[in-house]
Amino acid sequence: MGEEAKAMDTPPTIGASVIPIMNKLQDILAPVGAELSKISLPQVAVVGSQSSGKSSVLEALVGRDFLPRGCDICTRRPLVLMLENRPRNAADDDDDGAEWGEFRHLPGKRFYDFSRIRREIQAETEREAGQNRGVSDRQISMRISSPNVLNMTLVDLPGVTKVPVGDQPTDIEERIRKMIMAHIRRENCIILAVTPANSDLATSDALQMAREADPTGSRTIGVITKLDIMDRGTDARNFLLGKVVPLRLGYVGVVNRSQEDINKNRSIAEALAYEEQFFHDHPVFHVYSGLSDRCGIPQLAKKLNQILEQHIRMVLPGLNAELNSHMMTIVKELRMYGEAIESKVSYTV
Repeated sequence: MGEEAKAMDTPPTIGASVIPIMNKLQDILAPVGAELSKISLPQVAVVGSQSSGKSSVLEALVGRDFLPRGCDICTRRPLVLMLENRPRNAADDDDDGAEWGEFRHLPGKRFYDFSRIRREIQAETEREAGQNRGVSDRQISMRISSPNVLNMTLVDLPGVTKVPVGDQPTDIEERIRKMIMAHIRRENCIILAVTPANSDLATSDALQMAREADPTGSRTIGVITKLDIMDRGTDARNFLLGKVVPLRLGYVGVVNRSQEDINKNRSIAEALAYEEQFFHDHPVFHVYSGLSDRCGIPQLAKKLNQILEQHIRMVLPGLNAELNSHMMTIVKELRMYGEAIESKVSYTV
């Protein structure tokens, strides 16, 4: 994967049709009036507490370091991340195999240096949310085009924090929870609930909010992070099988880069290789060997892509009807404006 990792070996044809259509609709509806912008398009909202490993999961799905990091809240505005698979043979000769990011607020400008993407996310966050580590519900939208990602649309939401830090607002937890719930209550939203393996799954912030928004668990996927730091002699089998907190869409377990790994510049490629080795060579291999479809970032990417595509196909008829209804309303309004203008012109003449 260029400078980083080829995170997924899954054929890029999965979801090659309907997901890019949704991404184009995201681009079309974002700048228009408030009424159309309320239309809920299918996407995956990523939810988790601070230090849950949420950022590491997102970066592993992309295969690049590009998200702000630190000890405080890193995600302070919703980041809409449209991953677009671009087959290598469809690229220009000069761009074959290249990866880039584009921001909606900077149309036509491509970022090939992913460290610059990180800096732009930070700068755009501060433009709206300020520098006091507060939050804003105004989205930052960007597209990453690469031959090494699967098509999907992810929304990275701020991590739940319990205690205000520095000059953060005293109601920061309430604000974040309200923002998260506003996203995940939408019926067209798939919830990716991220919980570390060394925490109590039954009291997970992510799963509790997901349960409130999706009581049947029919549109929630659980991600169990940091499987490699569980206590010796324990494993995540019951978590992954859904015996602790059942979810219809199931769970995927992953191994994250730790903060120490990041500080030591351990690449995502190395982390993915370590994850694969962990599931194959770890002393509890016999535990995970029968769960291969529920372990690892590549499996998570494949699962997300397939579930999002299936969800889009399921809601497409209703979405089409909703769009047509809004279009008819707008056409009627335009005709009324036209008649009013014609009437005014006739009166003036």
